Amino acid sequence: MTATERRALLAPAVPQRVAGGAVVWAELGAGDGAFTLVLAALLGGGATVIAVDRDRRALTHLARAAHLAGAAAAIETLAADFRRPLPLPELDGVLLANALHYVRETEQAALLKRLADRLKPDGRLVVVEYDLARPNPWVPYPIPPLRFEALARDAGLRGARVLSEAPSRYWGRAYSAFAVPGKPPRA
Repeated sequence: MTATERRALLAPAVPQRVAGGAVVWAELGAGDGAFTLVLAALLGGGATVIAVDRDRRALTHLARAAHLAGAAAAIETLAADFRRPLPLPELDGVLLANALHYVRETEQAALLKRLADRLKPDGRLVVVEYDLARPNPWVPYPIPPLRFEALARDAGLRGARVLSEAPSRYWGRAYSAFAVPGKPPRA
């Protein structure tokens, strides 16, 4: 996937910032930072992105790439397994780009609930996933859009919806979706 395609997936999910407003996002399963750099560019100066991954070498590569690219937002790295509780501050947003499908189906809703609890009231949880129904070795626990909507509901998030799609050279299409904290208002 190209940087332009990654940007097209993320741009609708990242709210426009008020000038001068400092925000903190986390990208979980950041790897070498392909989506981290796009997120940092979208958030701009004054923002911070905490890139979390278990692979310290990938995080070192990400830090170098961010420095060379002159990333607008500050990028901090945290070597940790995002499936476990993390020492994160209250967040304006969480991004899981091609990461949630590595979490066992039975653990996905609990993880999203833990993340929802770290979000500010106006924060958002964003995923980038493949629209697949069947698992494969690279996407062992697929999350097609309707499954993401159900997981978000189970985690106490609301307003889950797909925002953008992009073709995938491997598996049909990728999509971005988001949800926000809180239960829907009572009717």
